[in-house]
Amino acid sequence: MMCYGPDTADLFERAASYVDRILKGEKPSDLPVQAPVKFELMINAQTAKALGLGVPATLLARTDEVIE
Repeated sequence: MMCYGPDTADLFERAASYVDRILKGEKPSDLPVQAPVKFELMINAQTAKALGLGVPATLLARTDEVIE
C-alpha cells in the first residue's frame, strides 16, 4: 500500500558518474562511498480503499506518486 525508499533513477545516474570517473582513470578505491540522498514516497490509493483505510490529505500532498 505504501512504499518509501531511495529513488532508483537517481541511484543509476550516480552509478553512471562513478563509471565515468573510473573510465577516466581514477582508482575505484579512491572514490568515496555514497549513500542515497533522494528518497520517494508512493501510495497505492486503490489498495487502501479496498482495505477500507483512509489516507490523510496531508500525506497525499507529500507523496511523490499516487496510484489510483
